[in-house]
Amino acid sequence: MADRLPPLTALRAFEAAARHLSFSQAAAELNVTPAALSFQIKSLEEHLGAPVFRRLNRAVELTEAGHALAPGCSDGFARLTAAWRSAQRASDTHTITVTAGPALTAKWLAPRMFGFATAHPEIELRFSASLRIMDFDRDAIDVAIRFGYARDEGMFAVPIAREWLTPMVAPVLAEQLESPADLARIPLLHQEDTAFLKPSIEWPAWFRAAGLEPPPMTGPRFSQADHAIDAALAGGGAVLGRISLTSGALRDGQLVAPFDLALTTEAHYRFVCPSGAETRPHIAAFLNWIRAEAEEFDVFQKGRRFVAAADVGSG
Repeated sequence: MADRLPPLTALRAFEAAARHLSFSQAAAELNVTPAALSFQIKSLEEHLGAPVFRRLNRAVELTEAGHALAPGCSDGFARLTAAWRSAQRASDTHTITVTAGPALTAKWLAPRMFGFATAHPEIELRFSASLRIMDFDRDAIDVAIRFGYARDEGMFAVPIAREWLTPMVAPVLAEQLESPADLARIPLLHQEDTAFLKPSIEWPAWFRAAGLEPPPMTGPRFSQADHAIDAALAGGGAVLGRISLTSGALRDGQLVAPFDLALTTEAHYRFVCPSGAETRPHIAAFLNWIRAEAEEFDVFQKGRRFVAAADVGSG
């Protein structure tokens, strides 16, 4: 039996038809006529010497040979697609696709994009806001800004900012707060996006660090931190604000951090990209820029008293 492969077009037609189990849907995906697709599959079957589909009245199904061929064919085209995308990105020095969490994208990255565009008009930034850990090849991503505990084996990864949290309120509510205990008298806003962190950096941990009994866990809950921040901006209560997401609001006086106590966590933001990509000029420019922007957080550390969440205990 000859090992010579059939034409790539025939394999492509088979892969699409096997995935859809429909010649018409496969033809539409490949932008060819059903007759042209049927011709390619017949060519493959002649090359193989066996049918790969059983033609039914209004459908098709894979034969034993078709079942044997389909998984490897699908994997092969997936790898070819990923390799092609990698080659395209390697030759593209003017576009960077960045993935980051929705809250960081909305509250920190997006408001600063004008500054990067002004400094680097030759580079186009594209953003994919998602909490999902994206695959650099499959999802055509160049850079990831990730928050949590470092697990980036085989990648270039460098810390860009440490995270800390402290109560924040709109100025109108700040007038009602003379001591940390006063926080228990106003609505506390809860954000669930940091629930995966151990130890916890939620309200009970901050109250214990302040020497107070944890408050009742009542009040609005938000799955995304930026929504909790928006509620605080509107005067809806106090948020345990993450500096990465609130530095702009603090700088502009939209939020106030009335107490000096802040919780720190070992979780941090990292700049992640495939190893070697960090040396490409446009990626290096973005890394240098984001590091410089993160230095703004240092301004708000002055006069603050930091307590590690790991030292607070569960109480």
